[in-house]
Amino acid sequence: MLRRPAVAHAGLPVRAIEASTGSAGRLADLPPGSRATIVGLADGAPASTARRLADLGFTAGSLVQVVRRAPLRDPVVYRVKDYDLCLRRAQAAHVLVRDAR
Repeated sequence: MLRRPAVAHAGLPVRAIEASTGSAGRLADLPPGSRATIVGLADGAPASTARRLADLGFTAGSLVQVVRRAPLRDPVVYRVKDYDLCLRRAQAAHVLVRDAR
């Protein structure tokens, strides 16, 4: 089965974005209260998950903030494009971010 490479900001593959912006981290690893800029989705993200995340607003260039985390660390509430939504850590691990500037 052929897979399209993950596409991020400016139509470049995620690995190219990581090289040009420094190391990209994963959204799931950010502590509550932190802010970051989404650079794209990881290469291993299932197509259905990637589509759903994009539909929810997790697109390259968007700012995201970690609002709060459940006591057992899952799920996590994120603020993106002026609304709050909840994701499981497994889903958030597919979102690549860099520190907000």
